[in-house]
Amino acid sequence: MSATDLLNLLIAALLLAGVYAVMSVGMTIIYGVMKIVNLAHAGFLMLGAYFVYELYTHLGIDPLLGVLLAFPVFFLIGTAVHRILVCRIPISDQPTLTSLLLLFGLWLVLQNLGYLVWGNSDRAILTPRTLDVLKIGPIGFPTVRLVVFGVALAALAGLEFVLHKTWFGRAVRALMQNNDAGRIVGVNVDRTARVAFGVGIAFAGVAGGLLAMLYSFSPDFGGPFLLRAFVIIVLAIGSLILALVETFGILALPANYQPAIAFSLLVVALVVLPGGVAGLWNRRRRLA
Repeated sequence: MSATDLLNLLIAALLLAGVYAVMSVGMTIIYGVMKIVNLAHAGFLMLGAYFVYELYTHLGIDPLLGVLLAFPVFFLIGTAVHRILVCRIPISDQPTLTSLLLLFGLWLVLQNLGYLVWGNSDRAILTPRTLDVLKIGPIGFPTVRLVVFGVALAALAGLEFVLHKTWFGRAVRALMQNNDAGRIVGVNVDRTARVAFGVGIAFAGVAGGLLAMLYSFSPDFGGPFLLRAFVIIVLAIGSLILALVETFGILALPANYQPAIAFSLLVVALVVLPGGVAGLWNRRRRLA
């Protein structure tokens, strides 16, 4: 393989890392505020993909606009799910079996709803951007990946602004550090948790729409990406590491082995790097 081919793979990995970061940030917010592992994240990823697909197929709405519309729609869905189901789970400092079973059951319901509505055949979103490539010398930039990366970057930048420049963001960061201390300083824990859950589900819907522009999908779509999200959360810079390993892994393994790559990374991260890359770096600094 030539140096140009390797550079193209590196660029593809970097562009994919941005989408993976958006995919995992929703789970991170929900876990940080409520200490709930949102296993239903996979189901909302799948629904996000079909939401954008239906808007494009039946209403002719550009998938990018569909992704933007997905955020408020899935935010409302997330707040409704929290009000009806999740709020019945007491907020604690550790994940509980009740929350795991509830959200796993919700994932199964969403997945079977997908089979009922769309069947088990694969769908894909094909636009003029899908096969278009921007050439800069010998380097090729797939237009759809550039666009998806740009949207992902804008979404992450918007979240960063909200978390650091708004009252809601400060409340979220306070609850991530200590729930009891947040209550003492006047944070409305229930309202903040409901909004945070809605934001987490909204990012799942957005990520599902973005991923649907890159991959074919079916009602099983969210499962492999849920595993990837766990890897990204455990590793501090997991989206970049996972994207690099998966992209360059095709040089040695068939594409259908990518879930195995993600699972292997998760096992290594939990056994060797339980504190993530950041934990390893901090430990080395202390030893130095």
